[in-house]
Amino acid sequence: MDCFSVEGQLVDIENRKVFSAEVKIGNGKIVSIRKIQHNDRLPYMLPGFIDAHVHVESSMLVPSEFARLAVVHGTVATISDPHEIANVCGMEGVDYMIDNGRKVPFKFYFGAPSCVPATPFETAGGEITAADINKLLERKEIVYLAEMMNWPGTVNRDPQVMEKIALAKKYGKPVDGHAPGLKGEVAAKYASAGITTDHECFTKEEALDKLQLGMKIAIREGSAAKNFEALIDLIDQYPGMIMFCSDDKHPDNLAVSHINELVARALKKGKNVFDVLRAACITPIEHYRLEVGMLRVGDAADFILSEDMEEFRIKATYINGELVAKDGKTLIGRVENKVINNFRTSLKTSVDFRIKADSAGVRVIEALDGQLITPEIHGAIKVVGGFANSNVAEDILKITVVNRYEDAPPAVAFIKNFGIKSGAIASSVGHDSHNIIAVGVDDDAITKAVNLLIQEKGGVSTVDGEKEMVLALPVGGIMSTEDGYKVAEAYTKIDQMTKSMGSKLQSPFMTLSFMALLVIPDLKLSDKGLFDGQKFEFVDVFLA
Repeated sequence: MDCFSVEGQLVDIENRKVFSAEVKIGNGKIVSIRKIQHNDRLPYMLPGFIDAHVHVESSMLVPSEFARLAVVHGTVATISDPHEIANVCGMEGVDYMIDNGRKVPFKFYFGAPSCVPATPFETAGGEITAADINKLLERKEIVYLAEMMNWPGTVNRDPQVMEKIALAKKYGKPVDGHAPGLKGEVAAKYASAGITTDHECFTKEEALDKLQLGMKIAIREGSAAKNFEALIDLIDQYPGMIMFCSDDKHPDNLAVSHINELVARALKKGKNVFDVLRAACITPIEHYRLEVGMLRVGDAADFILSEDMEEFRIKATYINGELVAKDGKTLIGRVENKVINNFRTSLKTSVDFRIKADSAGVRVIEALDGQLITPEIHGAIKVVGGFANSNVAEDILKITVVNRYEDAPPAVAFIKNFGIKSGAIASSVGHDSHNIIAVGVDDDAITKAVNLLIQEKGGVSTVDGEKEMVLALPVGGIMSTEDGYKVAEAYTKIDQMTKSMGSKLQSPFMTLSFMALLVIPDLKLSDKGLFDGQKFEFVDVFLA
């Protein structure tokens, strides 16, 4: 690669100063940094942003397409947990993510999924054993053991869990945490097993507990789970222990912004610019020992140019000295993407979703906008001919999870706050096992929405009378191989249709995707039944 120079107002995060400089790049690395006469008309030059915890699959894009959108916002690297595709396709899925990510000039750093399947209380399509984790951790592309969601097993020192953590220690690679709500002695026992991070804190008090135990906190602002407001003040006291992440970000949101948005919001709250940029650009590199440049001589030339230091409107993004985005346009070309999948269930009828009513009183999953926790509430449904039906007037709708790996009776329960007054929505993006999840006002609409996905072997769908829309996701039933911007546009349309049916949720499909996530309390639905995430056991839909 030829040598070239870039001038800018260099933001030296480590030494907490800004100065005009000429940076010379050669062979993908920074050769020299020379101070020049001050010029405040030059763009600001700083290290690229890093998403410290993300499931790329949740963007509905394969890694190569995710990268094309992310670089526009100044992101140069991600800490990526391929947990979702692993639950569908096992080791083949992890290999797919690594191979696809290699096709583009972007720095994907993957983890070895620690909990596949996530629990024994659901049907998944793949399994990652301790032997598989050992093979993965041997690889350079795998830089950590991904989120240890089995916190009860960790706290109770389950031998299988501890074997996986021991493997990470053997290879000198950190272990990511996932422990929503844990505080006090339980959190201390979790951290003492060797857990180094957490991205699931709901409150400042919970995060403080974990920080004091030495865990780094990734402040999350995704399409559904949003903890920025609750946690951002922690950066004042613990600037070197905070990172930023999206966790799960749908394509319409990724087309608009990424980590740059969190940086801008933090500065608007009066946070110190160098502390904020450390969280966005430096701490992930140090924690995971990434081969990502920090804008120093000898580093990889991974940096960005920003018009300003308030909104962070990105003018250019460089990775290994290659210009990959300029003036809001991606310069990463599209590549050929193959398809892998695991989708075996057959078409359903409305009879499949009928359940006999033992009573009109039911346990109800309460979906909370912007949160993954789902309290258990009680409500009344409509009983017609002895069968349980949605109570649309009270916004208590039928929810179902359909096993997509084999033919089995769907699990059916009830949910509040989706708000749709007619029709149904469905998705095969259903954490963690990615069975089909649907919510609707009646069995006929639910059947239509589910069958659209079965016909496509995965995607998201909306049905309202004769009107129906579907976005196909043929890779594992969770990702598209199409142009990321076109996927974002198609997703926006299906999202708008859902909201026109009455949903007030910010991101109805992202919220829907978490309604089978059993490791987040309180009440969730798997393909095997209604599940209490506090007691870790199945419970009856109907109240005695």
